[in-house]
Parts: sequence; structure tokens; C-alpha cells
Amino acid sequence: MEEEGEGRMVIALRKIALMGGMHDYVSLSSRQLGEALGMSQQSASKRILELLAKGWIVRDLGARRQRIKLTEKGVDALRREYSDYQRIFETRDHILVRGQVVTGMGEGQYYVTQDGYSEQFQSLLGFRPYEGTLNVRLRQEDLHKLDLLRGAQGIKIKGFEQDGRTFGNVICHLATLQNIECAVVVPSRSHYEDVIEILCKYHLRRTLGLKDGDEVEVRISIG
Repeated sequence: MEEEGEGRMVIALRKIALMGGMHDYVSLSSRQLGEALGMSQQSASKRILELLAKGWIVRDLGARRQRIKLTEKGVDALRREYSDYQRIFETRDHILVRGQVVTGMGEGQYYVTQDGYSEQFQSLLGFRPYEGTLNVRLRQEDLHKLDLLRGAQGIKIKGFEQDGRTFGNVICHLATLQNIECAVVVPSRSHYEDVIEILCKYHLRRTLGLKDGDEVEVRISIG
């Protein structure tokens, strides 16, 4: 029953977003929302209260008419819904993501050179990576695709212990960047929320002449 209730709230949330409430406050009475959803004004008013309690919207009652806007939590709920629909209707075996090349924290080089990882990269990915990763900060509109990557099976690189330190599991997805074969890394623990890390046998910055701020497109296998 809880899932059904949340489903009804997502429908109302989506309608508010379509009316402009995702990016700014939109004047919206419970009567108008009820008409848009095909329900009574009383039911629509209840739905607004449910969305407020969920933390998915905020409301401004200072003007003559109430104004409503989605919160970041509400936007995230729509992103999850969008990802679910993509999984249902997606017929391709890959996704495309776009973003900007950025300088990472330098951890990629440390992890890639660990024998416990590099040997598995060689056997499972078919290449021994260059010592380091290319970091790409995704565009805002592509961030939801990270959920698809995390939910896809991918190629599992098993974690290990070495010198008293634990190295976690890593999921890799084969990919191409400007027709160069590579792999996108999805670690079990990461400092990044909007950045993908790319492994390749080549030094991608040098091979492709890339620098911070350059736009790139990565084709990632999710089959």
C-alpha cells in the first residue's frame, strides 16, 4: 500500500513539474491540480499535503494564491522514476553520456597500479590500464544515467586485502571514447557524485589532446 501511495504522489509531482514547478515556483491552486489530475479539489489538496510531508515540494502562501516548487528531493524522485522507465523501454545495449574533462584527486593512479586490480583488469577487460584514470564530470541532464550504470551488471573486479588494507569491489563497463576502447569504473565507494572515471591502455589526455574543460562523449555498454 505504501508503494501505491508513493506512486500517486509521483504522478502529482510529475504534473507539477510539467507545469513549471521543477525550476521555479508556479502558482497552482488545489482546484487546478485536481482538474489536471482528474480528481476532486479535496483529493488534490490532500495530495499537496502529502508531497509537503514527503519533502518533495515547498509551498509559498504569502501571495493571494499558493505557489509550489519541487525540492531537490522531489527532483531526485522524478529522476528515479525516469531511470525506471528507461530500463523498461530501453532497447539499446548502451548509453551515451557527455561531460567535461576534469582533474581528479589523484587516487586513480594509486588504485589502478595495485596488482590485485591490474591483473583482473588485464584478464577481464582485455587490457592493462595506463596508470591513472580520465575523469569526466557529467552534464546535469546525464546524472540520472549513473543510476543505470550502478544498477547494470557490468564486469565485477573483486576486492582484496593487502598490507592490512581493504580494497573494495569495482564494477567496470566497457566503453568507447572517440572510438578508443576503454572502460568506465563504478567503485563501491567513491568521493564523486557527478564524475565518471575512465580506464584505458592509453594516456587519454595525451593521445586525444584533452585538457580540463574539454567536452567529451562516452559510449558505455550496459549489456
